[in-house]
Order: sequence, then C-alpha cells, then structure tokens
Amino acid sequence: METGSKFFEAYMERGNKETEEVLSVESGEFLKQRIDYFKKHKEEFLYVESELFDSIKADAISFESDDVFGNYDVMLGLQLQKKFGPFIEAFLEDNLKRGKLSYDLMFSADEGIWNMNIALDDVAGFHPDLTILEAYQLIYQFLEDMFKQMK
Repeated sequence: METGSKFFEAYMERGNKETEEVLSVESGEFLKQRIDYFKKHKEEFLYVESELFDSIKADAISFESDDVFGNYDVMLGLQLQKKFGPFIEAFLEDNLKRGKLSYDLMFSADEGIWNMNIALDDVAGFHPDLTILEAYQLIYQFLEDMFKQMK
C-alpha cells in the first residue's frame, strides 16, 4: 500500500510539548520538511490522526525530539487487549537496536490501550536525513510488521 498520499490527507497539529497548546493545524506540505525541524524547535511536537492507523490499531501518532537524549520519540496508543503485552514487548526488544532502552510500554486499564513510546533512532532504516513523512512511513511499517507477526 502506498502510505505517502494517505499521510498528506491526515489531520495534523503542531503543539507545544509543555502546555499541549495547538500551535498550528498543518497541511501535508509540513511533512516534506526534514525531521531535524524538531531538533530546531525542541518545544514542539507533531500529532497526526489518520484512517491509515486503523490497520495498526493506533489512535494517533505523535513525533518529537527528546529534550534530554536528543533522539526522536514516537508516541502512540495501541488499541490492543492487555494479553498482547508479552508479544508487543518481545517484538520491540527483538526489533529495536537497544532493546528495552529503546521504548516505554504501559497498559492503561482505564482506556484499554497500550501507551507506547519508541526511539525512532533505533528502528531499522532510520537515518537523520529523513523527512517527517518518511519518519511516519518508517514507524507505520514497523508497526505493520508487528501486526503481521501477531496474526
């Protein structure tokens, strides 16, 4: 599936990390920028909602540069039952360069979702010259691979 055009149709907000205030609703043109935009604007994050995410059970995917470690963080909620925890954790450990150091995973019983943070820098195929679109395509492919193994 060609995911690029679907991302251009997505709902996107740039927000302030500290206040979560919406700074701007973005068009697909924003995705053409390099990911280092977020190193230059450390106070910002990008929140993306897309029907594309339904197939990977994600509600939305946020992207930012980590203030402390300087890596690129991807944050999302996975709409999966708690019983899938061991599988998700094993997949992340096996497929991220630094294993447990590359992610945070916590189940929210109130919401019935897995809150997941991943260091995009540790996903195979990452390089610092990615565009924001390419970064979203990379994480989408990573999660799609996880779901293919789950079935």
